[in-house]
Amino acid sequence: MFRRTFWFTAGAAAGVWATTKVNRKIKQLTPESLAAQAADKAIETGHKLKDFALDVRDNMVRREAELGGALGLEAPVDPDFPVQRHYAVEAAEPAHPNTYRKLPYNSNNRNEDH
Repeated sequence: MFRRTFWFTAGAAAGVWATTKVNRKIKQLTPESLAAQAADKAIETGHKLKDFALDVRDNMVRREAELGGALGLEAPVDPDFPVQRHYAVEAAEPAHPNTYRKLPYNSNNRNEDH
């Protein structure tokens, strides 16, 4: 008699446990829950990408400052030399309002072929 009572109670407990687990899993797999999980993952990924971009920007600025110091680019300019400014885009107005400006024809940039 005690054996039957024990196994009946164990079976009932196992049934309740299994039903609870199945119901939780079913609730996790509803479209609303899946959409919420995807949105949370997208937001988390966006934050990680933003942190990565900020780290890259900080390190880029630091490295540019190191290179500028090593190359002497931050040294004061001699006032006797004329200032040459190189612009990536011509300042002339386009012939038609919907056309794009073009790069300078005579470029002094030696890195454009590489």
